[in-house]
Amino acid sequence: MVIVVSGPGGVGKGTIAQSLVDSMDDLWLSKSWTTRSIRAGESPDSYVFVTREQFESSIESGKFLEWAEFEGNLYGTPLPEAPEDMHILLEIDVQGATAVIEKSIPALLIFVDAPSVEDQARRLRGRGDPEAEVEKRILKGELERERAKELGAHIIINDDLEHTIQEIRTLIESQANDH
Repeated sequence: MVIVVSGPGGVGKGTIAQSLVDSMDDLWLSKSWTTRSIRAGESPDSYVFVTREQFESSIESGKFLEWAEFEGNLYGTPLPEAPEDMHILLEIDVQGATAVIEKSIPALLIFVDAPSVEDQARRLRGRGDPEAEVEKRILKGELERERAKELGAHIIINDDLEHTIQEIRTLIESQANDH
């Protein structure tokens, strides 16, 4: 089963995805690639950090499920190569979730959101995003919320991290039992 966790910047997708992988033996996280620089305090294994040339070469070789450019940086999801008997967890944006659906890949779509736009902005500032990027991510988030609804994603508000992780874990387990 493919599980897509998406949501606007600053809602805790990375933390949630890592916690799910750490607590579920049958879940494999596909690492997204990016050409952006690592943020201060960010884990070096939160993405596969590559040069623009490496990324573009991989695009030409057809190695991505989906990719996009945001704020001058490239982000992409490589075609997953999960071990057998593992569910694939993709932590990607809504544009990526749309690409998964357009490729007719059956997937459980989960959209994680902040309790409010103000809370999202506070989280983005708290992780060190410059004000101009905060504003762009807030605007992008508004579009992503609408698209997630159109895709029929399960909307989960991250107002309490542990509760959110448990809610998503329960949703994954119930869907996995149906397959």
